Amino acid sequence: MRQSKLITAVLATLSFANFAHADEPKVLHEELKEAKAPYMEEKQAGSDWAATGNIGVVSDYYFRGISQSWHKPTVQGGMDITHSSGFYTGVWGSGVTPNTYPDANTEIDVYAGFNGTIPTVEKLGYTVGVYGYLYPGGSWKKYKFTGDNNPDGTLKSQTPKGGRWDTYELNAGLSYDWISAKLSYTLTDWFGADKDTGWNGSTKGSTYIELNAAYPLPWWDLTLIAHVGRLNVAGKLDPNADFSAIGGGSAPSSSTSGATNPDYTDWKIGLSKAFKIGATEGWNAGVYWIESDNSRYWGRNGYGGSSFNGAPSTQFKNLNDGRVVLTLGRTF
Repeated sequence: MRQSKLITAVLATLSFANFAHADEPKVLHEELKEAKAPYMEEKQAGSDWAATGNIGVVSDYYFRGISQSWHKPTVQGGMDITHSSGFYTGVWGSGVTPNTYPDANTEIDVYAGFNGTIPTVEKLGYTVGVYGYLYPGGSWKKYKFTGDNNPDGTLKSQTPKGGRWDTYELNAGLSYDWISAKLSYTLTDWFGADKDTGWNGSTKGSTYIELNAAYPLPWWDLTLIAHVGRLNVAGKLDPNADFSAIGGGSAPSSSTSGATNPDYTDWKIGLSKAFKIGATEGWNAGVYWIESDNSRYWGRNGYGGSSFNGAPSTQFKNLNDGRVVLTLGRTF
């Protein structure tokens, strides 16, 4: 990776520094939420409930430092409903790659929670919530690899007893002014990783700790966006996993690098700008540098960087390498 040992140490320290509040770091979704214009509040004045929608496009869908779209552009959008009490709920969707999620082209997120403030400290807030990641049509049963065939010549499922990738998390955090952080804790296995999918056990209880900043700059209505996070998966790949007795792969968890630990630190930095086009407000554009470490696992020679789709040919990519990501969208 293009970083010094000093930068790595600083980023790792920051990721554990505070458990403060930030909403899920979707590259476009969160910047759009910051772009809500005053007219939206006026439009819904007098009601305890408010609803907003968002739609946009990203040049690459990075989630927690890992590309979910095989480094290709995709469309995203969602809706949020909030109450004056602090309750919120919503749904959000994005295109994803079937190379990572075979037979799934879409990620759908559902979430709910409660945001509030702590009156004794000005600008101090908190959040608690639940978050679900759903991949319609996709499961570990669809995980196939070129060259590992059934007797009839079709590609065999590497993990025939595997479940879905759907994952649910509990999150909690704090915020102060423009800085925030959050801890997310998986209530289910981490994206379906368990003994039936080639891991050394259950991955329930995996954590993601993040520190975020959205600092308003004094020029051109720009906002400086910064993020650092740390993933800790409660398990590792089992290189000795063998499902050949049930028609699966004899080494479904192998990779050229031999890495079995998916843990990593990721970071993002960039600029966001809210603007209007003619009479329409709520627009937002952003440019960000996004990257993460642990290329031995998430790079093209690692398990995380290989395609699970099999046909027509097996592909490999560095899904964690540093990229400039462009976003454009609107909240309405």
